Amino acid sequence: MSDITIRRATADDSRRLTRLVRGSRAYRGDYAAMVEGYQVGGPYIEHHPVFVAVGEDGNENGDRDGGRGGKVLGFYALLVDEAELDLAFVADGAQGLGIGRLLMEHMTGQAKDAGLGSVRVVAHPPAEEFYLRTGAVRTGTVPPSGRIHWERPELRYDVA
Repeated sequence: MSDITIRRATADDSRRLTRLVRGSRAYRGDYAAMVEGYQVGGPYIEHHPVFVAVGEDGNENGDRDGGRGGKVLGFYALLVDEAELDLAFVADGAQGLGIGRLLMEHMTGQAKDAGLGSVRVVAHPPAEEFYLRTGAVRTGTVPPSGRIHWERPELRYDVA
């Protein structure tokens, strides 16, 4: 994990990040509808703080970093105006290596630098334990709506 870099995403990362979201094992079966057709578009990336973890460790499970060297191992998107973590994904083959924890530490630092006191997370149910392990606290439950037919845990990172 010593060769991990976190950098700001660019619109050129759109396809790589979209593939990471759509290909996630966490969204198979009942959860597939949540990411079906989902796109992490260039305008979204340019408008919001989106950060990518890139590795040089020879892990062949990430997606090539478009000529920059390394593999895209994960990313997150922070909605500063809403004080909310909108997206957080780690490539399936890179899970368990501490990349998600590194991304959440980076995210809370970015949130603090932006003057936020806390960051809301509406989590994918299987990801709740990850968020709790990385410092979030559960604040409630979000009821089903739209294409999402299950309750989702609501959590908060305190960053002040």
